[in-house]
Amino acid sequence: MKLLMALSSCLLLMQMSTAMAAPQYIQPKALEQIVKTSAKPVQDQNLSLPIITWGGDITTIYANGSDKQTQTGSLFHSYGLDFQLTRNDDFTKQLELYLSGKTPYLRGTLGMINAATDLLNKQPNTAPVIIHQLTWSSGGDALVVKQGINTVADLKGKTIALQAYGPHVDYMMTLLSDAKLKPSDVKIKWLPDLTGTDNSPMAALYESDIDAAFVIIPDALALTSGGNVGTGAEDSIKNARILMSTKTANRVITDVYAVRSDYYQQHRNKVESFVKALYSASSEVKKLFNHPGSDQARYNQLLRTSAQLLLDSADAVADTQGLYLDAEHLDINSNMQFFTDQAYPRNANKMNHQIQPMLKHLALSKGSKMPTLADWDFVALGGDVSFSQKSRFNSAKVANVVAKKQQQSALSDGELFSFEVAFTPNQNAFDGALYAAEFNRVIELASTYGGAVITVEGHSDPLKYLRSKKQGESGAVLARLKQSNKNISLSRAQSVQEGLIEFAQQQGITLDSNQFALVGHGFSQPQTGMCGSDPCAPKTEAEWRSNMRVVFRIIQLEAEADVFQPL
Repeated sequence: MKLLMALSSCLLLMQMSTAMAAPQYIQPKALEQIVKTSAKPVQDQNLSLPIITWGGDITTIYANGSDKQTQTGSLFHSYGLDFQLTRNDDFTKQLELYLSGKTPYLRGTLGMINAATDLLNKQPNTAPVIIHQLTWSSGGDALVVKQGINTVADLKGKTIALQAYGPHVDYMMTLLSDAKLKPSDVKIKWLPDLTGTDNSPMAALYESDIDAAFVIIPDALALTSGGNVGTGAEDSIKNARILMSTKTANRVITDVYAVRSDYYQQHRNKVESFVKALYSASSEVKKLFNHPGSDQARYNQLLRTSAQLLLDSADAVADTQGLYLDAEHLDINSNMQFFTDQAYPRNANKMNHQIQPMLKHLALSKGSKMPTLADWDFVALGGDVSFSQKSRFNSAKVANVVAKKQQQSALSDGELFSFEVAFTPNQNAFDGALYAAEFNRVIELASTYGGAVITVEGHSDPLKYLRSKKQGESGAVLARLKQSNKNISLSRAQSVQEGLIEFAQQQGITLDSNQFALVGHGFSQPQTGMCGSDPCAPKTEAEWRSNMRVVFRIIQLEAEADVFQPL
């Protein structure tokens, strides 16, 4: 997230605020009820290629020769392709161009493509085939909340502002589902625009009856006084803050390209060339951004062209850099994992099967058919079957931050979700066969919120300590018992983590051990409560067993920049 990205947004909003009208909410319908364009054959000349205002599209602009029209010597040109880039952030307009045959390509998030499948599958020739994964959002989108909302579960009973047909529908639904909330637990106010108007979620959050809004990061920074806590000055809202951005939820929103099935079948070689060019472009653009001095002229040209095409101003270079940095740009190996690795918790098929019921529940789709996936031979295309994603966490700094939070009794600060695993007296091993449901949930959360830290917190039973104190044991003995309980609780947390990682490996899933931090609380936080400086004695067997638990807590550490390592 870059503060500079907020500047242009702030200037626009300052102009808006002088005469801000009340937001005009809408009641969204399924896209097949809105888009009425008749399907026509693709015009295979002067093709339009859609882009949207997102950092991943800088790669597409580069592949086109850093120009609106494909340039001689560009990657697209080298593969015999010729496009005119057309920015279209209105998805319904994109669908009209796609159906009319002016472009065979569709550009959006995976959720947006899913929302269009009922419409596009009316005729087999226009059915969408997902061909390329451009990016994951890793900081470009955020949930901003007002005072009193500290966890996702606190959204229950609250009113949320959300753009219809945009990138945040499945973002919201994923968060609600993971907090064990239903859509009926919140009230949704739908808006037609994503940003920059009176009819956007940001504008709606100024209204007293709106409690939270899903927004792009420049709007989030403006609302929260630069990503801190809103002061109420300028465009901020007093006490508003970012509850979670996609820096934490970095496996929720993914941007893709799809193509019409008739074009895919008739011009498979061209579609494959398009994908190959994007793989090469992603690699070359990464090198330019990491080492701009290696070819400063090309880097500057890419930034200025991208600023013009995406933000309507060639001078918006800093904002364009921010757009790029708020996305995780994906290569052929990441695409191979997304398309073909059936064990990967965030693969395309699994995400489609999660998104479609969400859209159906909101009456935005019938959920009758999933988008088709291209059947690429990734190894033949150059993919590396031994590919493995490196950790993004600095394990030592994660441990230091968590230890500091434990000392300050502040582990619940930044908590997104939490749940417990119970164990029996003297239990030291945690078999995946017994804890499959709990472990599967941790795997799903760890994979979806790949930017969150997961604490594994052991708690122990205070009964032996309390009996010893009642029998008049010395302070030294009691101190040893207290430390022993703390050690046991830490050991159990470690056993749970080891059982979890082994369980995941048996399913072909590799968890990032650096994402986890072990904590041993001993009996300092008993479920039975504290009676003075000691735990309250359990009165029943149920109370006694309630203290024998391990808590998984998913927390965001977005403010701790040194916790993360560049991917």
